[in-house]
Amino acid sequence: MIGNRRIALCMFVLLAAAAESVAAATSPAVQASLKAGRPFVAGELLVQFKPGASEAAKAAALGRQGAQATRTLLGKARRKDAKGDLVQAQLGKGRKVDAALLARLAADPAVDFVEPNWIYRSQQSNPDDPGLGKLWGMQGASTSPAHPYGSGALAAWNADALCSSQVHVGIVDEGLMTSHPDLRANVWVNPGEGSRADRKDNDGNGLVDDIHGWDFVGNNASVFDSTVDDHGTHVAGTVAAQANNATGVFGVCPSARLISAKFLGSNGGTTAGAVQAINYLTELKLAKKIRLVATNNSWGGGGYSQALYDAIQTAGRANILFVAAAGNSGSSNDTTPSYPASYALPNLIAVAAIGPSGQLAGFSNYGPNSVHIAAPGVDILSSVPTSKRAGGYAYMSGTSMAAPHVTGAAALYASLNPCASAAQIREALLRLAVRDPQLTGLVQQTRRLDASKIRAELACAP
Repeated sequence: MIGNRRIALCMFVLLAAAAESVAAATSPAVQASLKAGRPFVAGELLVQFKPGASEAAKAAALGRQGAQATRTLLGKARRKDAKGDLVQAQLGKGRKVDAALLARLAADPAVDFVEPNWIYRSQQSNPDDPGLGKLWGMQGASTSPAHPYGSGALAAWNADALCSSQVHVGIVDEGLMTSHPDLRANVWVNPGEGSRADRKDNDGNGLVDDIHGWDFVGNNASVFDSTVDDHGTHVAGTVAAQANNATGVFGVCPSARLISAKFLGSNGGTTAGAVQAINYLTELKLAKKIRLVATNNSWGGGGYSQALYDAIQTAGRANILFVAAAGNSGSSNDTTPSYPASYALPNLIAVAAIGPSGQLAGFSNYGPNSVHIAAPGVDILSSVPTSKRAGGYAYMSGTSMAAPHVTGAAALYASLNPCASAAQIREALLRLAVRDPQLTGLVQQTRRLDASKIRAELACAP
């Protein structure tokens, strides 16, 4: 009897040790995201394979967990970071994504990492009140009209700090209304595809008629589908609505070119879509040699994703700044990370929202260690679609609205400093920011965006 108890006890210890070892194979950040209840697509996985894994080994690794690959998000041959294939996989009926399954798959020798296909939402918080004024977020302390807590973009315009049409910005969001009267002049046209759809992949990038970008929700070239694309259109207007055209509003960098990488739909978006959107823009920059300097990312809510981290890091190596909304939970990102804003990457800027009083918005996430800068994000007027053919304007609030002020400022700095790297643009925006004591303990070094100070200051090497 005693011997049997000892055997049972030993087996229990061995099983516990094995479980602990398997759990250790899963990223602690992913485990924490699962524990926090971050939403993900049921039955779907993102699997990063090691570069030396054979096709048989990859299929076996998935098969042992009752999964199979449904598509390759980024193939080994296309990568610049020496990593293997990143695939999206589907579990068989009756199986579910949980920490144990992730750990078992992560422990396979063919697998680098595995994670759920997290779901993201736009970081918008619509106000009950339509707002205090029209474009307070663009004004500054010295402009007329003036607002002491605006971004100062109007002051930059008045000082002839003019934005360049050679600078491009990626709008990773919903789609954007390409025919909106305040946006259409600044919507990017793919030179390899031409201005008219002909149902051909003329530039050979695997996407047919990606004239203005790509819709990773519908997997087609229709980057604007209906009025549901209001969030993406609003964000785009704050970045680069046309100025001096006697129409509507103007953006912080009002002649930058806007490239749509749509991955948010009516039900939000996924890690897979976000990764594809960011990789698309990175590859676009490298293949077409365009001056894509930043992406605006007014979304969040998913858990930690190594695949998304890798995509943002790769964009950084291509000198693309990743501007992220800090989140709308009214919580500290220092203690409860909000992704993608909380990825510790040198090309990422996390943006909090302030209201017209200069105080942090009640909905805005904060963090003196992890949120880098604040910008106007309450009662922001910008472009929206009012029908399939007509465009209008509306007030919105959220860190979604704060982030594009910073993205536009990044494009403006790049316009005046054409040889600036992503790191130099980021450093300049943080260095030129106002130090506002109202943001003490809320934003890193109490920074608030000040576009009025942006000037040409870097000489290109001979």
